[in-house]
Amino acid sequence: MPENDVEVVVVGGGAAGVAAAKRLTEASIRCLLVEARPRLGGRAWTVHDRNGHGLDLGCGWLHSADRNPWTGVAQQQGFTIEKTPPPWMNRPLGASLSRAEHSAFRQAIDQFYTRLEEAAQRGTDATASSVLDPANRWNPLLDAMGTYISGAELERVSLKDIDNYHSTDINWRVVEGYGTLIAAYGANVPAMLDCPVSGVDHSGKRLRIQTSKGAITADQVIVTVPSTIVAAERIQFTPALPDKVEAANGLPLGHDDKLFMSLDGAEEFPTSARLFAHTNRTATAGYHIRPFGWPMIEAYFGGACAAELENGGEAAFFDFAVAELVGVMGSEFAKRLKPIRVHCWGRDPFALGAYSFARPGYADRRALLAEPVDDRLFFAGEACSLHDFSTAHGGYLTGVAAAESVIAARGRPRPTRNIFR
Repeated sequence: MPENDVEVVVVGGGAAGVAAAKRLTEASIRCLLVEARPRLGGRAWTVHDRNGHGLDLGCGWLHSADRNPWTGVAQQQGFTIEKTPPPWMNRPLGASLSRAEHSAFRQAIDQFYTRLEEAAQRGTDATASSVLDPANRWNPLLDAMGTYISGAELERVSLKDIDNYHSTDINWRVVEGYGTLIAAYGANVPAMLDCPVSGVDHSGKRLRIQTSKGAITADQVIVTVPSTIVAAERIQFTPALPDKVEAANGLPLGHDDKLFMSLDGAEEFPTSARLFAHTNRTATAGYHIRPFGWPMIEAYFGGACAAELENGGEAAFFDFAVAELVGVMGSEFAKRLKPIRVHCWGRDPFALGAYSFARPGYADRRALLAEPVDDRLFFAGEACSLHDFSTAHGGYLTGVAAAESVIAARGRPRPTRNIFR
């Protein structure tokens, strides 16, 4: 226990918590970051295969990279940024879609988002599935892609929330791993790891934060845990915060999981190739072949498909992927595949899902979740972001914003800061 009396406690060591604690430290505020896991990064987690490749089991893309603050952090810290266009910008291999079919599918995507934007501007929220063209043959694949984007099928997601998301459509990757980058950025922040927080008592003059390693006293706290943890009341607030719980319930984390598989003879395929095994059903994975030119396949599972596979354990993902790929590439293809790693985010006790989406009618709850309480309790994380939710840079920006609010509430001067330091 490095210190049990500080000025500010930051609960959660993901992108938002690391960014908040970094800013507070730069402002010479005595803070302590408390993280339940034995590592920093939260839902950004890089592991390595036997060849040393950094595999991002959580977030892996610098979305809106041209305005993403993590891009600058990576550049300042000497990480390698890969700017090759992402696989979803490439035409899928002919085994999945012909050139004409891909053109028709792209047109269906554009038309869907045009209808969605028009519906959102009318002011009344509804399910994103309500703007599908019932006669369109591409609806199952559109729904599958919706699960990759939101972690849930379109019938569960607010169309206004999807429309609120802002993207510059510039997407890059960190070769060493996004999780490695975020953990490195927080390396010098005062932190206590492997230490879940169970309660925040804000009934007295000072706050009392209850952890598995004892209580910590502080003037203020920044809570950056996922919305699912707030909704499940894994952290007990005294007095209770029913408005926060209600808001978090409207902003659940969807299911998205990645499976990495080694691929013998991978050089047969171009780098960053894309493959769909099925185009007529929603329960199908997306396959990214040879990411970074590596001899492997990165398979992406979303929504109910991912949730069901989690019930079967890690082996279920590999079995599902092999069955899909054999159906497209032939039975001999199975011999070329071996599982490397997958992580079931829905069963992760400190996440309970991948990233947030808004239920229909709940898009405005992001602002409510982010609102401070009495200038003593502050909230951050991707679910608190109005336009950058579901991303690590959404976490970063809300974390810094919460830290700035703490600094203002404390009446401290704000020294000139280099956010990439």
